[in-house]
Amino acid sequence: MAGLSLKCGDCGTLLRSVEEAQEHAELTKHSNFSESTEAVLNLVCSSCGKPCRSKTESDLHTKRTGHSEFVDKTSEASKPISLEVQKAQQMDADMEEVGGASNQPEEMVVPEVDKKLLEELEGMGFPTARATRALHYSGNVSLEAAVNWVVEHENDADIDEMPKVPIGTKNEELKPSLTPEEMKIKAQELRERARKKKEEEEKRMEREREKERIRVGKELLEAKRIEEENERKRLLALRKAEKEEEQRAREKIRQKLEEDKAERRRKLGLPPEDPAAAKPSAPVAEEKKSSLPVRPATKAEQMRECLRSLKQNHKDDEAKVKTAFNTLLTYAKNVATNPNEEKFRKIRLSNATFQARVGSLSGGIGFLELCGFEKIEGGEFLFLPREKVDMAVLKSAGTELNNAINNPFFGVL
Repeated sequence: MAGLSLKCGDCGTLLRSVEEAQEHAELTKHSNFSESTEAVLNLVCSSCGKPCRSKTESDLHTKRTGHSEFVDKTSEASKPISLEVQKAQQMDADMEEVGGASNQPEEMVVPEVDKKLLEELEGMGFPTARATRALHYSGNVSLEAAVNWVVEHENDADIDEMPKVPIGTKNEELKPSLTPEEMKIKAQELRERARKKKEEEEKRMEREREKERIRVGKELLEAKRIEEENERKRLLALRKAEKEEEQRAREKIRQKLEEDKAERRRKLGLPPEDPAAAKPSAPVAEEKKSSLPVRPATKAEQMRECLRSLKQNHKDDEAKVKTAFNTLLTYAKNVATNPNEEKFRKIRLSNATFQARVGSLSGGIGFLELCGFEKIEGGEFLFLPREKVDMAVLKSAGTELNNAINNPFFGVL
């Protein structure tokens, strides 16, 4: 199958003809070319008709002009490449080598360009080499053509190299340049066009930043809403637990009152109160309740009742009650953390600090006894034997003390 292109073995560039390969070799000094069955890409801009030979070139054209639609005409432009020219040129070169080995290479010089246009481009800030190259390759037509050439070839590797042509090459007759007034007008138009393009780009970037700010704002609002919802649920759960605690406290107090009332009637020699006479409106419910078995209080319930009694008995001195709770929590925590240390399991009852914080309060010593402490040596010490250290009991004590300290409604009713 005939080749559709020539491929540079040094850089991989695809070329349509032998002439293009020769130009490529002159510019890049590459000399390794071979036939390839891969067609040269031909993407034609739908807006301005500019052909692009690679995806990179089409992307660069889109970036410069904003044109984004291209028509792929690769199949239409692809045809088998002919090497006849290359063979003929090779023969000519061979003849030249045979007949004129002493010929010297042609001398290269800088091409002539319009001096006024060159000065105008230099005044706009372009380097002399780039301005000369732009004027030479744009045909010395106008300032705008030279600027457009610079914009389209700003990524070329040799953009800032001074162009060279053979010394014998005749320059085309330079077209008359613009008058100074026309050059000023044209320069003003170019500056205005560049300013508008910059403003449009800034507006586009501002719109993108505004969209990003809106997106971030929505995410922050959503995160705040979720956090508030979780906080609301937590407060509802806390209030529900507090209400249940209050309900249990009321029930305990009611049972205590009933027991005290029954005890006073017994001491006075009065017969027990008839539940049916006390509550004639609900005899069935009372009969059902009296038939339920009485569950003995657990250790945790006994501790809770002890702490509640302590707070009730000293409700006028809240600071003293809180100090007692914290001191009891420290005792329980020290024993649980260091069960083998006897100094944490033995308390002198006559100690002034202990008496001020716990011993003088009704229920303080009782709570320690519920934790397993026992009075020894004629009641001089409270002592918790190592074999009687119960981690479950100490954990329950810590839980009840933390609840009594942190629950503002504990022991209120």
